[in-house]
Amino acid sequence: MSKEGLCIIYGGKSAEHDVSILTAQNVLNAIDKNKYCVDIIYITNDGAWKKKENISEIITEISDLTLADVDEGEISSMLTSSSLGTKYDAVFPLLHGPNGEDGTIQGLFEVLDLPYVGNGVLAASSSMDKLVMKQLFAHRGLPQLPYVSFLRSEYEKYQHNILKLVNDKLEFPVFVKPANLGSSVGISKCEDEASLIKGIEEAFQFDRKLVIEQGVNAREIEVAVLGNDYPETTWPGEVVKDVAFYDYKSKYKDGKVKLAIPADLDQNVQMTLRDMAIEAFKATDCSGLLRADFFVTEDQQIYINETNAMPGFTEFSMYPKLWENMGVSYAELITKLIELAKERHADKQKNKYKID
Repeated sequence: MSKEGLCIIYGGKSAEHDVSILTAQNVLNAIDKNKYCVDIIYITNDGAWKKKENISEIITEISDLTLADVDEGEISSMLTSSSLGTKYDAVFPLLHGPNGEDGTIQGLFEVLDLPYVGNGVLAASSSMDKLVMKQLFAHRGLPQLPYVSFLRSEYEKYQHNILKLVNDKLEFPVFVKPANLGSSVGISKCEDEASLIKGIEEAFQFDRKLVIEQGVNAREIEVAVLGNDYPETTWPGEVVKDVAFYDYKSKYKDGKVKLAIPADLDQNVQMTLRDMAIEAFKATDCSGLLRADFFVTEDQQIYINETNAMPGFTEFSMYPKLWENMGVSYAELITKLIELAKERHADKQKNKYKID
């Protein structure tokens, strides 16, 4: 059986650069190398592209993936020819955050007519921008907690008015978030106005637009979605924390977060969460994969928090673990996502681009 050419892209010009490299290590070590001839492209934190072909060995050290001894290359030539001497059957972007998960690189793949794993331009960009996401959820009728949003320039000119708006519309504690970032980077839990001001200043280091959300005493529940036009969901899982706030450090460095899969929830609540995850998937026109995150209160009120179009994808992350609970192994999940990418690309080829 002849192999298919696959290119895995990771790193990126983003605050989530290191998470992406860790994800790439996990995927490279799990992927079926009897089926795929795997090339890799590492994007440095400065935006340089470096390529290495035909990766067959197990990656034991993260440093092996930074390709320090490889020169920067020309982007389009890297993407248009595999080590097999043919066009790639698919590319697999394992990029988190801006310049990778926000529709920008997806647009490049579209221009080059490449099949690629994950969401398209619209779904990626709208899922990345928390304000746009919330507006689409509202249009779909999905329940959400109160929030406010504003730009850095607005805050610099009207700080007093914006702080008053937050105090009038929300109750402490609140969560301050950069609108276009993930992995809990730049997010603060604020208990009073002093910590709110500090949290706003922190978040504005990462984005020009913020979202401030009402805090709630609730369980954090997540559902994984997989598919294209007819997506499927997993049973929900729960993020169980040994810390008050699930930040970047507790997520990736301290090990203070545990995953309860499946979550101990009433079956009706579980089915509602699965239905709402599908609605969220459709609201942002997703394809391939999505993780939908919810709050469930003690009295069984459900609020959608956000969705992640490129969720954490190490073998220990919630998204693959949820599918493992459904009988789909990590390696099988990777293969399914590649097949979905090819399916979507083939469907797009049915479109006419010339009027007879």
